[in-house]
Amino acid sequence: MLSSWNSPCLKTIQKSLVTACITCRRQLSASTALYAQRSIKMQDYTTDLIRNFSIIAHIDHGKSTLADRLLELTGTIQTKQGTKNEQVLDKLKVERERGITVKAQTASMLHPYAGREYLLNLIDTPGHVDFSWEVARSLAACQGTLLLVDASQGIQAQSISVFHDAKQRGLKIIPVLNKIDLPAAQPDRIAGQLQSTFGIDPSDILCISAKTGQGVEAVLEAIIQRIPSPKGLENEPFKALLFDSFYDQYRGVISLLSIQDGVIQKGDKITSTHTRKKYEITELGIMNPEEVSVTSLHPGQVGFIACNMKESSEAYIGDTLHRVGQSVEPMPGFQPMKAMVYAGIYPIDTNDFPKLEESIKRLTLTDRSVTIQRETSSALGQGCRLGFLGTLHMDVFRQRLEDEYSAQVIITAPTVPYKIVYRDREEIISNPTDFPDSTDTTTHVKEIQEPVVKATIILPDDYAGDMMELCYSHRAVDLDFKYIDAGNSSSRRVIMTCVLPLSQIVTDFFDKLKSRSCGFASFDYEDAGYLKSDVAKMSFLLNAKPVDALALIVHKSEQDTIARRWVKKLHTIIPRQLFEVPIQAAIGKKIIARENLKALRRDVTAGLYGGHYERKMKHLENQKESKKKMRKLGKVELSQDAFFKILRKE
Repeated sequence: MLSSWNSPCLKTIQKSLVTACITCRRQLSASTALYAQRSIKMQDYTTDLIRNFSIIAHIDHGKSTLADRLLELTGTIQTKQGTKNEQVLDKLKVERERGITVKAQTASMLHPYAGREYLLNLIDTPGHVDFSWEVARSLAACQGTLLLVDASQGIQAQSISVFHDAKQRGLKIIPVLNKIDLPAAQPDRIAGQLQSTFGIDPSDILCISAKTGQGVEAVLEAIIQRIPSPKGLENEPFKALLFDSFYDQYRGVISLLSIQDGVIQKGDKITSTHTRKKYEITELGIMNPEEVSVTSLHPGQVGFIACNMKESSEAYIGDTLHRVGQSVEPMPGFQPMKAMVYAGIYPIDTNDFPKLEESIKRLTLTDRSVTIQRETSSALGQGCRLGFLGTLHMDVFRQRLEDEYSAQVIITAPTVPYKIVYRDREEIISNPTDFPDSTDTTTHVKEIQEPVVKATIILPDDYAGDMMELCYSHRAVDLDFKYIDAGNSSSRRVIMTCVLPLSQIVTDFFDKLKSRSCGFASFDYEDAGYLKSDVAKMSFLLNAKPVDALALIVHKSEQDTIARRWVKKLHTIIPRQLFEVPIQAAIGKKIIARENLKALRRDVTAGLYGGHYERKMKHLENQKESKKKMRKLGKVELSQDAFFKILRKE
């Protein structure tokens, strides 16, 4: 069945038929399906007419493009003649610039099939491991999902982790092979991968090209035929799952709900099982994909509500909402995601901290996986210590602060949370400033443990040797690999697993992985707990005074290399002073690297003419003594700009 796509004649015929169908479909949609301009009666869409689904895929497998085609074919968005919409659901500036999905979006579509009109709710998902929190929220509101795989690249690391997550939640999975129009597409081979890795029947696989629209109509039919309808009764007490929220400066907090039971209308009074606070509904509607107001929401439907909720913290993701005066059984909420990477964020202008803190709180309303804690640095002033799911997550958060709130910030070097085991207790420390001195016996530290992850790498067999070398150089243990498909050595793919310290992958590991595999390797990881490690706190001293914002936690095997690199960097960035400044890297009380920043010297003998040699020496000795005195009393003040250069480069 799949091999029929390789026939040039059949491809030409199929492409012509699909193009004709899409043209007719668009003409019909333009005249009859302007949903946003007509009143939508939500009570007409009972649970048997509703399908809630998501699209899960690795980065760049065509998920956003497929969403665009689905919105076009259902008439939800209109297209101009000869043009196609691009990344309609990727609304953030950072998403369009980077070409990745960061924030899960929702879009409701109306689609006629077999004489009935169905309500299809697409809950979009990101494709990067750093945004697994968004994926979990989206899957919780769905009954099925499309597993989208590139027909030329095949199964990638993120595809495996998200597939098992969807399977564990009991979702109906529809496998879809995308980009079959590419010359490098090998649908038969990739279908074999899906069968051997996931146990998927090749006859269940749909072959499409989201770019051209080929086969996308069959995806809509499969959604209606294969994905089960949601369960729920209108005569039961109202109950809804709050799975997302965002902030509107005029209306306050806008919450996205998945209605489980009952009916909700404007003016109804609801309460939260988490906060126990009561609210009155002022507006409700669906995302189509922009906001469209409706009069009511019914079981199985997905929509938004606006109420008198003004504080961001009140919208608890995973909360159960119900009508005031009625008691319902709370639904299982989301498990809070554990931060994997921590960094301090400070404003470039210290006076802007209140504005920065408010911006962070507003932004975390749409990204509850970020943890916040105030902190103060003697060098950078007041700031916040934030926890992220990964370095890409951290960088995207920084860019969103700059794009959406015009914030100018300094981010310290990323660190991971370490477990300090004392003789009588344990403590998790994420800030290097609070890290105990391992050489100090009075701290009663029994051992130090660092977080580790179970990494999954999928790559062509040709690069397996280089990848094993890369993993071992980053302190990998328990390395294993196996082939995921058959074939000659040039086409076989290897799935490699190992245990890596988290601190090794938050810097440049991903860049090295892509470089050594010529871009063909995919990488995913999951938390694997803590293991004992020989790490210590590295402090940097300027004129014998430590700079808390530059403290690092490093492994013993890397101490000398990192110390020399950072000391040389500081030497090039720190401006020269009127006295000589020693720049030192220390572990405890032991100095392991040093550079001397020469003093600025004025020629004090320039104005002397004639006279005895001792006269000049007297001026030089006075200058020398003054330099010594300044060195004892002087303090090196690092400007915000210098910190920005130091930390930005790292």
